[in-house]
Amino acid sequence: MIRGRGYHGRVTEPGNHNDGTGTFFARHRFAVIATALAVAFLLLGTGAVFAGISSASLPTANATPTATTTTAPPRAVPTALPASAGVRTCSIAALANDPTLMTLYGSVEIAKTGSLLYTKRGDEPRRPASVLKVLTAAAAVTVLGNDAVLTTRVMDSPVPGTIVLVGGGDATLSRLPAGQQSYYPNAPKLSDLAAQATAAYIAAHPGVPITSVVLDSSYWDSADAWDPTWDRSEQTTGYQSEVTALQVDGDRDDPTKATSPRSDDPVQRAGAEFVKALGFPNITLSEGTAENGAPVLAQVQSQPVKVLVKQMLLSSDNTLAEMLARVVSKESAMDGSASSLQTAIPKALAKFGMDFGAVTIRDGSGLSNDNLVATRFMADFMARVATDSSLSTVKAGLSVAGKTGSLASRFTGDSSVAVGAVLAKTGWLTTAYTLSGIVNAKDGTQLTFAFYALGDGISDKAQAALDALAAGVYTCGNNLSNVQ
Repeated sequence: MIRGRGYHGRVTEPGNHNDGTGTFFARHRFAVIATALAVAFLLLGTGAVFAGISSASLPTANATPTATTTTAPPRAVPTALPASAGVRTCSIAALANDPTLMTLYGSVEIAKTGSLLYTKRGDEPRRPASVLKVLTAAAAVTVLGNDAVLTTRVMDSPVPGTIVLVGGGDATLSRLPAGQQSYYPNAPKLSDLAAQATAAYIAAHPGVPITSVVLDSSYWDSADAWDPTWDRSEQTTGYQSEVTALQVDGDRDDPTKATSPRSDDPVQRAGAEFVKALGFPNITLSEGTAENGAPVLAQVQSQPVKVLVKQMLLSSDNTLAEMLARVVSKESAMDGSASSLQTAIPKALAKFGMDFGAVTIRDGSGLSNDNLVATRFMADFMARVATDSSLSTVKAGLSVAGKTGSLASRFTGDSSVAVGAVLAKTGWLTTAYTLSGIVNAKDGTQLTFAFYALGDGISDKAQAALDALAAGVYTCGNNLSNVQ
């Protein structure tokens, strides 16, 4: 036998691994592989760590080692948690869908904040009817002032025997004798004006009788006295006179009645009544203007604007509204025309920060269907009336539900829960019933609103439906939802 050099162990045949290392691997091959992978991972990781330490430990030339600390920015923390907002659950949807309202436009908001609680077509400009008078009233108070008065004068003339009666926009001047009250309590008297004028004229022109009276209604153009969009039945029935700067008793046939037929020439009626009061025979009447700088023989003044505004709003007096609107135009350096009101009234109310861009103002009374004001705008403006002390006169002129003015006989039945709590301006046209104002709600919240019920053939039943809506707002208060 030949022996291998230097080898003294047992020879294993090729391919036989039933013992030794081969046998172990065969029995535990998965464990061996896993262990090998783990060892490799540890060696590689350790090497990377040491390499990193070695790299980080090498100082940069000429640099001084410094410690660097990175601090994350502080996270913002709210100083206070937001207040929870409750879900409003009180609905006026059933009231708003009353068919007697035909097409309803409406808005309700919180007076103090302007937060809108309810809206139904609220941004669509529509005819507000006499609700528009609130804007006229506010303009009058703002431009003229609460204590301003409207003056009617008698002027002397260079023509012998002639005096001039000059209108100043006071529709309340009364032809009734002293001691009798017209529809406008404590109105100035034509008889007083005539007595003053006679005495002053005789003193200035002894022995020369008055033989001619000139009627001056030129404060604004007396030809601009009737808007073509107005129905003439308003004049013959007795709701509206022609808008002339000189007239007596709102040009009523009966000076004591709210609704009384008006004439077709208020200036001539005023002149004829003045001649009667003068007591001179054979006086002729003509129309013209007073001489600039002519002496004033006599004058009488209306009640203060704050009284006229209240009279106008409570009874929804169209003539007073138109006269005040024209005077606002004149005192705003405009011409007193109906067309000037589109500029004059927004200009007067500019201080209240309202956007009049979508508002159309055709007249001062709301009698024209061409007036256009969205209910959201009116609810917004009523919030000014409710909260701004400079508009306290306007607020005082609003009718009180079930108690005063045009609401005195309204808010009956189920709506009576809101008697005394709703202050509002009413409106009526042949195709519209409207209501806008302030609600002192049951829960103590002050709300403002505007509702328009519009449609051809609408009936006066819409008034009660509007009252019910306002009463619903009173009941819901701050819990009013916008459910339609």
